[in-house]
Amino acid sequence: MLPGPDTPPTIADVAREAAVSKTTASDALRGHGRVSGPTRRAVLEAAERLGYAPNRSARSLRTSVTDTVALHIPEFLTSAEYYMSFVFGVAEQAARAGLNVTLLSSGHLPHRGVVPQVDGIVLCDPVAEDPVVDQLMNSGLPVVTAERYVGDQQPTGVIWSDHETSMTGLLDHLYEAGARHPAFIASDTTSDWATTLQRTHARWCAAGGVPKLVRKAPFGSTPDVLQGAVRDLLAKSPETDAIVCAADGAAAAVLPELRAVGRTVGSDLLLASCVDSSSMRTAEPPITAVDLRPRAMGAECARLLCEILSGETPRGTVRALPIEMNVRASTRP
Repeated sequence: MLPGPDTPPTIADVAREAAVSKTTASDALRGHGRVSGPTRRAVLEAAERLGYAPNRSARSLRTSVTDTVALHIPEFLTSAEYYMSFVFGVAEQAARAGLNVTLLSSGHLPHRGVVPQVDGIVLCDPVAEDPVVDQLMNSGLPVVTAERYVGDQQPTGVIWSDHETSMTGLLDHLYEAGARHPAFIASDTTSDWATTLQRTHARWCAAGGVPKLVRKAPFGSTPDVLQGAVRDLLAKSPETDAIVCAADGAAAAVLPELRAVGRTVGSDLLLASCVDSSSMRTAEPPITAVDLRPRAMGAECARLLCEILSGETPRGTVRALPIEMNVRASTRP
């Protein structure tokens, strides 16, 4: 018997709708206990059909479960399109699982040694030297990272992408398009993503006998800083015939400088980005870039964390998220 229009559905209604016991329905909705994937999905779908909303305040008094996961992104990165898309991916997937998401900012974390009041944590492209990341990795809570963590602690789960293969493919594409002196504007962070790109670029240059042209810029640099790096690069290495920018938005930001020094992108100089975004698609000319699928990455991190919390997936699980290169006019001479 379904609840009336004025009667809010209960956990018993959800259990009846999903043809499971109240205990199983409760475990599935809380993301805890050993509930199979199909059963958990059936319970979630039943709860959605009935419009069931758990009494979180009462539950938190009875158990240590908060029905909340935390997401930490350094504040200086929040203006980047990749990270905003990642946040939406986490939030959407968590909502499907009936969980809240709280953002942990560097300036509002608990004092060292105090564990955040959440069930688990998602870290986006964590840097080992970051004391905030170190604190969260040592919190004792389940932690899922987007990209591998290069510090001493091992995350509870990882979603990663094969940036070595994508960077190699991007450099091969530039070479096939005629570039013999490609330069790389690298990120100076020590995240796994940034170091993998630098290592792959160095290996590719050595294997092909190509001069290694590299400039580093702080992640989140302003257009002025990026343009200055390109200006210095072209002044000292005028033979440069292609530029690959690591950071989100950097390739579009340097276009004015390239025009100012008389270079024509897509003709006498090829331009590419390691991160696709709306600014790559709308630039003139549109810029070849690697689609890292940030919204999907965020969703997969949240999904894996929920599965680990529920016991459906073992700790230590590592999954790969496919990425691809979008070739555009900036590398079509």
